[in-house]
Amino acid sequence: MNGRFLSAGLAGLALLALGSAVSPRAAAQDPIIAPIIASEAAPIVAKIVTPKPKNPGLVKFEGYFMNANVAEVTVRAKGNDLGIQTFHLTEETSAQMQKIIDKGGYQYGDKITIFYDPQSKQALKIKGKPSKPL
Repeated sequence: MNGRFLSAGLAGLALLALGSAVSPRAAAQDPIIAPIIASEAAPIVAKIVTPKPKNPGLVKFEGYFMNANVAEVTVRAKGNDLGIQTFHLTEETSAQMQKIIDKGGYQYGDKITIFYDPQSKQALKIKGKPSKPL
């Protein structure tokens, strides 16, 4: 009885050794033999991004239009309904505001952005799309 178990065990070991020696290796585990050459892998530049120059010393105020004339503009703050500011206009922005008023002007509640000097509270630039007059 021991002889049969011994011969069966040796036969199993022989089949295991034969199976592991004959079976092929997995192809995904082969290392990459060709190295990547740095001179061939040059970077590709699609577009050079240059930052926009910001106006130094100017503060941005976003809000809703309330009232304006050729000398000043009153704006309610975007996040604070009680924050109301009046900005005096420079000569250039006064001319710009006159052109807007001639076309119908801003209406109450239009979104506008004002760039102003914080010391003098003078509006140097006004951005916003006037809505159609009623």
